[in-house]
Amino acid sequence: MSLKQNDKKGLRTIGHQLSPVVTVAENGLSATVLAEIERALNDHELIKIKFVTEDRDNKKALIAEVMEQTNATLVQTIGHIALILRKVTKPNPKLSNLKRFSHL
Repeated sequence: MSLKQNDKKGLRTIGHQLSPVVTVAENGLSATVLAEIERALNDHELIKIKFVTEDRDNKKALIAEVMEQTNATLVQTIGHIALILRKVTKPNPKLSNLKRFSHL
């Protein structure tokens, strides 16, 4: 999914309010970590993931793998944090970050 610049700006504004919900360490992506990312995307649509690795190339590879495995869209990366989006057909208004922070 391709995002327009204005869409990204709004998503970054919402993302500023969020904390990372998943941490990916040096060991990479396990089935459990991917399952947690899937659950978080299904519930929240817009999430932050923290990548704990010192190697930039390894971090970029991990982010690309998450995007490929989850069919999500990368909104922004800052340092060790990636903001990703995957819209769902019927979001829960109490859990969806897009619905909860739509006033921003």
